[in-house]
Amino acid sequence: MIRVLLVDDQPMVRAGLGLILRTQPDIKVVGECDDGGDVVHAVTRCSPDLVCMDVRMPGVDGVEATRRLRAAGGPPVCILTTFDDEDVLWSAVDAGAAGFELKSATPENLIEAVRTVAAGGTWIDGTLLGPILASYRQFARPTSRRDNRLDALTERELDVLRLMARGASNREVAEQLFLAETTVKTHIGSLFNKLGARDRAAAIVFAYDAGLVRPRE
Repeated sequence: MIRVLLVDDQPMVRAGLGLILRTQPDIKVVGECDDGGDVVHAVTRCSPDLVCMDVRMPGVDGVEATRRLRAAGGPPVCILTTFDDEDVLWSAVDAGAAGFELKSATPENLIEAVRTVAAGGTWIDGTLLGPILASYRQFARPTSRRDNRLDALTERELDVLRLMARGASNREVAEQLFLAETTVKTHIGSLFNKLGARDRAAAIVFAYDAGLVRPRE
């Protein structure tokens, strides 16, 4: 059972998200809050496996709430956003968010995003990838000294990064490359260090920007 905490300042949005997620037998909404400042406490109280987080809230916004939650060792965060939030997308990646889905997404896409992120994967809605890459190029482009980071990766690490960027979980990467899951985790840790990526989402954004994979059509 995937336990989900909903964070959004609009009651109708939370109600709609809850209605969609509660249709699934393997998903349970265990709590709600309307301010990012309450997230860490709500996580302690509800013990969710995943937090679905709005970006813009009148108190503590979703980016800062994500940063606080990840610093506290909390569960993964799936950001729910709109095209109006393009300017904060990279900030959310940098804060440690593992998923990005549009509020206008289909129920099927929302459910898939929740399942993917809860399983330890990364989900980036295809229509958000362009804005995230644009923000990455503006705010996180490495200096010329680090432009050749791909050269530092082994062939196996490149294979792992490509599969991660296509949405594969550690288990799926291990199955496709005929490796032990512990070996996959070792490769991921190594490529994080070489790329200077703090987490999976940042590494995946880098993979798309470097042309290792193409955006989903």
